[in-house]
Amino acid sequence: MSQLDKLKARICAKPKDFTWDELVKLLTAYGFEALTKGKTAGSRRQFFNSTTQIAISLHKPHPDNILKEYQLKEIIALLGIC
Repeated sequence: MSQLDKLKARICAKPKDFTWDELVKLLTAYGFEALTKGKTAGSRRQFFNSTTQIAISLHKPHPDNILKEYQLKEIIALLGIC
């Protein structure tokens, strides 16, 4: 099982400890690039896939690095996995 398959299986289980770094790896594997918005963006991060023209906007969690359940559900729905 590849690392991508493990990440997909992990996000489908909707764990309480899915990290921001794991999400970035997953989105990168699906062809998304992180867009930079400068200093005024705060904790908001945007990812864009130029092939599918899909944009995903999320708040980077802080001070912890753990994603909220609603964020996992949004990513699962947008990527069409699970």
